Amino acid sequence: MARLIYGSDEGYEFDERTLAHLKIAMTSKLRVRESFLLNWVIPAERGSGRMSLWISPEVPLVFVFNGSKPPQLNKVWVDAMARSAHGIRGMTVMPEAEAEAYLKAAGSPAAP
Repeated sequence: MARLIYGSDEGYEFDERTLAHLKIAMTSKLRVRESFLLNWVIPAERGSGRMSLWISPEVPLVFVFNGSKPPQLNKVWVDAMARSAHGIRGMTVMPEAEAEAYLKAAGSPAAP
């Protein structure tokens, strides 16, 4: 498991591949100093529910990975999460398998 540490929080766990893609989507927004809401579902094995964080460029953000090799990135997945930040619900952490369908539903062409 990998961790997203935001501000002084102990961190939020994600699988390594998901966090690698989320890192790119988030930093693309923060690079241009955009704040956004980040949302994800907490799986049943971790207590269930939903989590939302207001992400701001002024708050320290750390991505901690256990693996030594970064995964190959799926541009469609990164694009889907980054584009979701423009919706009323904010950036949504979604499964890789849902990325292309999300982009089609949002009227965006899926990247090759």
